[in-house]
Amino acid sequence: MGKWLLLLALVVAGPSLAQPPGPQGPDVGPMREQEWRIPGPGRSLMAATVFRPPGDARAPLAVLNHGSPADSSERAVMTRPRMVAVSTYFVARGYVVVLPLRRGYGATGGRWAEAYGRCERADYFSAGLQTAADIKATIDYMRALPFVMPDRTIVVGQSAGGWGTLALSSLNPLGVPAMIDFAGGRGGQQDTPGGVCDPGALVWAAAKYGETARVPLLWISTANDSYFEPSLVRRMVEAYNGSGGLAFHRALGAFGEDGHALAASDVGIAVWAPLVSEFLERK
Repeated sequence: MGKWLLLLALVVAGPSLAQPPGPQGPDVGPMREQEWRIPGPGRSLMAATVFRPPGDARAPLAVLNHGSPADSSERAVMTRPRMVAVSTYFVARGYVVVLPLRRGYGATGGRWAEAYGRCERADYFSAGLQTAADIKATIDYMRALPFVMPDRTIVVGQSAGGWGTLALSSLNPLGVPAMIDFAGGRGGQQDTPGGVCDPGALVWAAAKYGETARVPLLWISTANDSYFEPSLVRRMVEAYNGSGGLAFHRALGAFGEDGHALAASDVGIAVWAPLVSEFLERK
């Protein structure tokens, strides 16, 4: 009986009790892809993908952050994120890239930390800060490694990961000169008017983040985003900047069938790479 209780505890807790932090096998391929486990908030241990450029010299870090499926049942089966196009962009420029799978998703398991409550009274502010906590834990762990520079990190997020990036900007983490938000937001594709739970709450939370945010942030959106339509994005950007944030908004035209997938698309790099390169050259 005791053995079965122990096995059940390991399943419920996720990898935190079953695997040590660090690499989980050798790196493979031209970008040295490797599975890692990264200590997160509390006793969590996040599954992660790490890509590395050639050599062992210290390199700057890029932390790439995934979105969240509209269907909650899909969270448990999510695989380790790879974001190949964005990862390739940064590795080619000499960055170590890490993509954490946050609490409550896939192999990381555990309690989903990013819940925002009821649709009509959504707490996007607190949900974003939970995402930011996972990102910050990833930064702290990776910076202690011998092949990562401790003082130069770029944070990039898509959708819910972009919202977490926006939340992190309000904390002004040291050694992060720039952040990039692809289609950031929460509560999209819901069965509500406009497709977003409580859009006013998104605008309010963006304003709250902007009150303390001083990190330059590139905010990229598209005209045919199925989660967050252009007028809502403009309201969020204006609220964030109006309260003190430093977002540079680049509103693009339609991309493919759904612009929300711009960062995930292999062909999208031709659209966003010039914008990102220009932005980073200034930092």
